[in-house]
Amino acid sequence: MAQIAAQAVTDEQARKRLLILILGPAVAFLMLIALILYLITSPFSVLAQWLIGDELSVVEDFQKEYGYNQTLGIHEQDYMEGIGQSYEGVVFTDGGMEVVYYNQLDERWANVLYGQSSTIGEAGCGPTSMSIVISTLTGTAHDPVELSNWSVKNGHRCEGNGSYHSLIPGAAKGYGLSCEGDLSAQDIVDALSGGKLVVAIMSKGHFTTGGHFIVLRGVTAEGKILVADPASHRRSNQEWDLSLIMNEARKGAAAGGPFWAIGN
Repeated sequence: MAQIAAQAVTDEQARKRLLILILGPAVAFLMLIALILYLITSPFSVLAQWLIGDELSVVEDFQKEYGYNQTLGIHEQDYMEGIGQSYEGVVFTDGGMEVVYYNQLDERWANVLYGQSSTIGEAGCGPTSMSIVISTLTGTAHDPVELSNWSVKNGHRCEGNGSYHSLIPGAAKGYGLSCEGDLSAQDIVDALSGGKLVVAIMSKGHFTTGGHFIVLRGVTAEGKILVADPASHRRSNQEWDLSLIMNEARKGAAAGGPFWAIGN
């Protein structure tokens, strides 16, 4: 009986060792997959808390290269022109549809925090652009404070810079609107002519010194593009060549950019 009991114990230990040999690599593999998925889907700004020196510089350079650096400096012309102004009740009617206008520098919310590291006035062009789009297409007011909070809650805030490009299709879907990316010049004209609005992420040029979201709100009979620029009411009253907008749009934008057509 003692021999049988000893053999049973030995067999049980062998089974446990075999189970460990089988499950160990499987668990390690699953943990590796989970880590990879986290690194892919997590905002780079979340990872920055573990980075130092050159590593942090690489992350910051990546964010700037892909147009996440939408921070408006307090000494820039747009900031100085717009800060402290009120744009309440401003509506554009010259582009074929009535477009509600919001400006990120409006005195009502310019100094409200967007996330933890800057204000709507400094970095809120993304949420403000979506406020323009969503308010216009739904017929219900959704101001930049609301969209900034929505962006933070849903992981689209790029702390230290601006907003991830995913904010545009994400907010459109979140508010029940359609969104189409990867647009050609003709797609943009067709979308604007068909009653849609187009959000664009711009690079250095006439609209920004870094990265900046704007709304294309109409096309004239002469083929000029009308915009709703959340950082400049002045630029919003100008007509623009489509070729200029195409050339200055952020190349290599993520989430289907640099242009997104949004409609009901």
